[in-house]
Amino acid sequence: MTALKDMPISFPGLFEGWEFNPDPIALHIGHGVYWYGIILAFAMLMGLLLCMRQAERFGLKEDHVLDMVLWGVPCCVLGSRIYYVVFYLDLYRRADGSLDWGRMIAIWDGGLAIYGTVIAGALLAFFYTRRKKLKLGALTDLCVMGLLLGQIIGRWANFINREAFGGLTDLPWRMRLWTGAGQYIEVHPTFFYESLWNLIGLLLMLFVVSKGRRFDGENTWFYFLWYGLGRTWVEGLRTDSLYLFDWTFMGWPIRVSQALSLVMAVVAAAMLFYHIRIKKCSAEDLLVNQRKAQAPDAARAESAASLAEVPEETPEAGAETPERPAETEREEDEPHGGED
Repeated sequence: MTALKDMPISFPGLFEGWEFNPDPIALHIGHGVYWYGIILAFAMLMGLLLCMRQAERFGLKEDHVLDMVLWGVPCCVLGSRIYYVVFYLDLYRRADGSLDWGRMIAIWDGGLAIYGTVIAGALLAFFYTRRKKLKLGALTDLCVMGLLLGQIIGRWANFINREAFGGLTDLPWRMRLWTGAGQYIEVHPTFFYESLWNLIGLLLMLFVVSKGRRFDGENTWFYFLWYGLGRTWVEGLRTDSLYLFDWTFMGWPIRVSQALSLVMAVVAAAMLFYHIRIKKCSAEDLLVNQRKAQAPDAARAESAASLAEVPEETPEAGAETPERPAETEREEDEPHGGED
């Protein structure tokens, strides 16, 4: 089902008579400046600010966050677009079956997938930490917090675009969308479900998981577990899912995001169990705690080095040197003889 982007949105079970009809284009310049892009840009900015404020808790610096953003934004946008195009490839074919490369790069027409973003971001983090000699788990633990906040805000871009909604429902919070003249559907507002689910996950991560971390990577695996469970449920309600080519399971087509989410949640649960119950990781091994333990030694070494660099004071050329105290003058140079 496809909703018209120039028709109002309403929630008849909650706010009878209230309608909201936003124009998807904020500024009609060139191809247009879309609210979708503005909201995603705002989401990325807020995620960046959160990561910068939290960086010290993970033994990292703000510069590490800024470096990741400079590389991450273009890489993640590219990754999310490639992921979307690969699984919606038929949409980018001409009538003769050839690929329409122009439409493939027309990102302003929509078509991004969050899992492409996550995959691209994970690859970037792996190579960045190897280059900077950082712990991968510490960096990803920080990044997933910003990612969650970005997803919370970014889902509202789907609301403006009248997309990413679910199947028909008569629940009180159903969302009404128009599909044609005099025709409407009342559906699950799945964009809101996912945004709310991620908000709960972020609060848990900020105030529970992060404070009790036992190993670098715990936040990361918690994110994959939490988001995987939520996305498995939400994806089952949506009507615009990406499908895994023509493959089926027990006669049902396989939804890419739902299958990936379920596998991700199972793997994340197994990794958390292994590190916490079997390996019994200790918080002493966290990068932030290692940095704190090394701080006194580093401070002493720096102090010793600074003392060694202090130059010995020597009189400058041409400078007057302090005179030594004059010897006591003798009253007479030689003893006097008798009178003539």
